[in-house]
Amino acid sequence: MPKPGQSRWRDRLKARRSQALSSDTGGGWHPHPDAIDDHVELRPDNRGRVTGLGAICDLRQEGAKDAHSQSFVVSEFVTLDDGRRVILHESRGFTIGWRSSGESGSGDIHSWNHETADSITRNVLNVVRPDDDECPDDHPWSWLASLAQAQGLHVTAEDLRSLPYEVILTESVHQWLKRR
Repeated sequence: MPKPGQSRWRDRLKARRSQALSSDTGGGWHPHPDAIDDHVELRPDNRGRVTGLGAICDLRQEGAKDAHSQSFVVSEFVTLDDGRRVILHESRGFTIGWRSSGESGSGDIHSWNHETADSITRNVLNVVRPDDDECPDDHPWSWLASLAQAQGLHVTAEDLRSLPYEVILTESVHQWLKRR
């Protein structure tokens, strides 16, 4: 189903094609009569200006049956000037697990009791930063900018580099930390 304005545009294109095919100019550029034109009329973006960037960390619910580990999902977002957040991706995460010292009666030496908001924040930053030692940037700015642009936002890697980066732990993460 064509979007509003597309059918009018396609009608004009068909008329131009028909005129180009019927005229005997003998040269110049002419669209192929069987060409598919997926032209989309872009409307101005009224979503707002990007003023911030960050990551949200939440508990991953699936796989939570393992009593010896907890998984987290990390998504990155941009903040718009009106305070709204636009999620760029939800493709990262990490797991914290218990490990035993192997000594009789010692129990778990690394329990969740040692996790803090700061340690979770460090894990989030480790997950979102580039793995490549050759990458001098703290974050994959170009990739993040392309994700924002795909959402219709007008922002560049340089714009993102200059913005504050914040890590947000959801209420469920804070509650999980309190239970430890």
